[in-house]
Amino acid sequence: MLRDRLNAALKDAMRAKDQRRVSTIRLILAAVKDRDIAGRSEESREGVPDEEILQILSKMIRQRQDSIEAYEKADRMELAAQEREEIQVIESFQPPQLSEQDIHKACAEAVEQVEAKGLKDMGRTMAVLKERYAGLMDFSKASAIVKNMLSGQD
Repeated sequence: MLRDRLNAALKDAMRAKDQRRVSTIRLILAAVKDRDIAGRSEESREGVPDEEILQILSKMIRQRQDSIEAYEKADRMELAAQEREEIQVIESFQPPQLSEQDIHKACAEAVEQVEAKGLKDMGRTMAVLKERYAGLMDFSKASAIVKNMLSGQD
């Protein structure tokens, strides 16, 4: 289970005195705990599943990529480097990402499966992709590919 891997990695990083890794893993665990609390109900006290944790990791990577852009524009290279280090730590908990070619193939299959005819079917197509490939692809890339397919440009 991904949550167990994160907790074990935190302990290892603390033993190794790797401050960057410790702080990044703590950020991940805090985000997961926030989602656990938000998803808690009377019926279910369990934490979020691994698929949701992978979505959290993807979101954290996107946030850091945006920060890198902003830091580079502001000529704050040391902060951009710090964000890149955090991305590496976060990515170490994700399964290998699909290649551009595999993303294109998955998008084509999803479009075919939902029998999408136009842009109005984009939401259903993306829902299928997110269900099948959570944590395995960059959904912003997939969204652009699906949009091109559905608008007849691809």
